[in-house]
This record gives sequence, C-alpha cells and structure tokens, in this order.
Amino acid sequence: MQQDYILEMENITKTFSGVRALNNVKLKVKKGTVHALVGENGAGKSTLMKILIGIYKCDSGTIKFKGKTVHFQNTRDSLDAGISMIHQELCLIPHMTVAENIFLGREPVSSIIGWVKEQQLIQYTKNLLDSLKIDIDPAVKINELSIANRQLVEIAKAISYNAELIIMDEPTSAITEREVSNLFKIIRSLTEKGISIIYISHKLNEIFEIADEITVVRDGEYVDTDAIINLTKEKIIEMMVGRELKQLFPKKESQIKDTILEVKNLSHKNKFRNISFSLRKGEILGIAGLMGAGRTEVMESIFGLRKLDEGEIIIKGKKVRIKSPEDAIKNKIAFLTEDRKRTGLFLKHSVKDNMLITSIKNYLKGGMIVDHKKTKSICKKYIEMLKIKTPNLEQVVEKLSGGNQQKILIAKWLLTEPEILILDEPTRGIDVGAKAEIHSLMSSLAQEGRAIIMISSELPEILGMSDRIIVMHEGKIAAELSRQEANQDLIMKYATGMHINN
Repeated sequence: MQQDYILEMENITKTFSGVRALNNVKLKVKKGTVHALVGENGAGKSTLMKILIGIYKCDSGTIKFKGKTVHFQNTRDSLDAGISMIHQELCLIPHMTVAENIFLGREPVSSIIGWVKEQQLIQYTKNLLDSLKIDIDPAVKINELSIANRQLVEIAKAISYNAELIIMDEPTSAITEREVSNLFKIIRSLTEKGISIIYISHKLNEIFEIADEITVVRDGEYVDTDAIINLTKEKIIEMMVGRELKQLFPKKESQIKDTILEVKNLSHKNKFRNISFSLRKGEILGIAGLMGAGRTEVMESIFGLRKLDEGEIIIKGKKVRIKSPEDAIKNKIAFLTEDRKRTGLFLKHSVKDNMLITSIKNYLKGGMIVDHKKTKSICKKYIEMLKIKTPNLEQVVEKLSGGNQQKILIAKWLLTEPEILILDEPTRGIDVGAKAEIHSLMSSLAQEGRAIIMISSELPEILGMSDRIIVMHEGKIAAELSRQEANQDLIMKYATGMHINN
C-alpha cells in the first residue's frame, strides 16, 4: 500500500532575470515523516521552499498539498492551509517582545475595545515555551537575546501555528547540541501526531539522526530521492557537489612557532572570569563550549568590543591596551563575527565595498583619493584566491549565497594583513563544499605563520581543525586539550560541567 503524500511538487521551474534557479525540480513528502532537503548553497533549496509558501511564483510546475492542487498567493495563504516555515534568515522584529513576535497578528484581544490582553499573551507564550522546554522570558525584547535564543524563538513561532507541514531551514545553525537534542525530541513528537517536516541542513550528522527520507538538489536540478537508510554521508556529499569530496576537514600540518598572544586573568562582569591562555604562530586554537559559556564574549574583549574589568593582553611579549576594534586592527588582530549579516557585512553594498571597508586607507593616493585601479586589482585577486562566485565586483552582497558571503567576510579581514585571526563560527550555515574550502584556507593561513583562534559549536570541526582545544564552561576555562587526546565525549564532559562532579 502506497503511503499518502502530504506534499507533491512536480516539474517546478523558476527563472530570475534570465538565470534559471530551478529546472523541473520535484519534491514529494510523506505524511508524518521527516524529509531532508539538501544541496549546496545556491542549489535552489530556499527558492523551492519560497515557491511552496507563496513568496515566489513558479514559472511552471504543479504543487499538491493534501491531495489538492494549490496556488498560494502569499505566506498567509500557506499558513491558513497548514504550512509554516522556520527561515534561515531570522524574521523576528527586534524591538518587540518574544510573546509579541510569536503571536503577531494572533494576539488575544478584549471583545469590547480590541486591546491586547498582555497577561494572557504572556501566559500563552510561557505555556508554549515550557512545552518545548525552551527557557526564555516571554516578556524580553528580541534585540536583547543571543542569536541562539532568537533561533529558538523562531522555532517556537513556527510550531505555534499547529501546521500540518513545517519547513525547517537550518534550524540548528546557532543552537547548542543540547538544544538540538531537545529539538529532535520535539520533531519526533510532531511526526508521531502525523505532522510532516521538511528539514533543510548542511549538517549531515543531524540528517542521519532525524530524517526518514532525503532529496538532493544541485545547481537548480533534481538529483535523487531515497530513504536515509540506503545512503552514506559520502554518497550524499558526492550527489550534492557532483564530485567526491575526499576530506571534510583538510587539516594540513603547520610549523607551530613562537607565542604571539597571551591573555592573563581576563574578567568581565558576569560573562567570564580568570581567562588565561596563549596562542602561537602557525597554530589553530579551537574554543569549544555550550551556548552561554562565554566564548564569544572573551574574543569580543580581546578585539576591543567589550571593556575588560581585569586582565592583561600581551602581543609579541609586550602588554597592549585594546580599547576599540581600531586598536585591535593596529595590533594585527582580525575578528570574523558569528553573525555575518548583523555584524559582519553591509548587505546592501557591493562585494568590493565590503571587502575594502576595513582597509580602504591603504589604497588612497595622496592620503585622500581612492586608487580605483589598485582596489579593483586586489579585490579580483582575493575573489580568485577564495573562489568567490560573484558576477562582478559591484554585485550587492545580499544576493550571494551564504558561503560566498562568508568568503567575502574573510577577504575583508585578510586585506587588513592580520597576524592573529579570530574566527567565530566560521562555517555556520554554509554548505559542505564551501566549508571544505574555508577549512583548507585556514590550514594554508596557519602554514603561512598566521595564528588562528576558532570558536565552533560543531565538535567535528573543532576536532578536525584544531591543534589545541580550550573548553569553556560557565565563563571559565574547564580544560585545555591537545589534538591527540581530545575526543567528542571528553569535550562534552568538560563543556557540560560533568568534570566538576567527578
């Protein structure tokens, strides 16, 4: 007996300005299952989902939902039909509260004058978050939350619609392994109720843990659909990139030389305390830990984004005072932030402008006029070196894939000629091919003698790329591990505080 399909998308084609984004793509999702949709950035996954929920209209093709042909004109139509979506780019309103964001347009109101019943709204939200085991205050404003907590709010909002099909686009890109485990429990409880999930992720470990079936798309074309039990990670990667990817973590041996950075007893209010470590030339130092452990806050302090309460920063044997990012850049430090869209890039500006924003003074003639010939040449050099896919230097950055945006951010900092690179979640939300390229670049930079600090929530990345690993727990360094002794279980033991009780 054939299992019923809740969704059938057939021969979906979409063209933007003469460029074909999708060509006869199909996707069929069974009721009560988790169906993974995978492909590199730019493969067409998000475009296909935007067509499904009514953001875009397809040029040709058919969509059947619950056996009936549908033509959603907008996202309200798809929501009313029973489809909700967690977007990769968070769609929350910063100055509104968690409760207001989750129930926007669906607030409980008084029957007499139509005012929102604030206490009832807060209680509805608290009940929802409690049921999902999400510990966030419903009354707090979104702009006061971390990226990870914003993502949890987005997840809660999508589930709150009681939809029959939920699209999850990179739902775990900013949350910890513990929260991922909780999300998977939620997903399983949803599928047990007959709810279907389309799960989009670059994290193959997650896909093998949660998905029942998988569809692969490449360059806007349908590749294949199969049960997850019939596939291997290597086979999926080969289908995604059109070639066999030998190494996900192409770590090259580099000659680790003299100490370039020392921090001693760094402390900042309630964020972290007594942080001390060193970094050597040619080394990749991995920083692991759960959300809220203080990893990013320590690096922000070293880069001058946070004022230290105590502690010393020593570069090349000399104590330095870093009060601002400008001071850090002068000391040859670069900081690639974890949120490229909010704090890394100017999305409405060109590739060239973004690449040059921190180093433009190096390309002035007579100290005043930009040497356009020189800037064009250096930008082209980095585009070729980093394999950035862009039509031209004037391309608006927001139109590029996540992987290419990340490479532009890396280029921006490399143009400052740093000796110390702090990379906070350098491959978050990008596809496996782009990840491998960035990992290879990191290794090459280390071989050149650059010193790299890499914060990552992905333990395979920490284990695969680090020469040495520092594990943080609740604002303190819980352990320092060599590459040889580190493993996933040991890192999690320290990250979760299990070492304290043992």
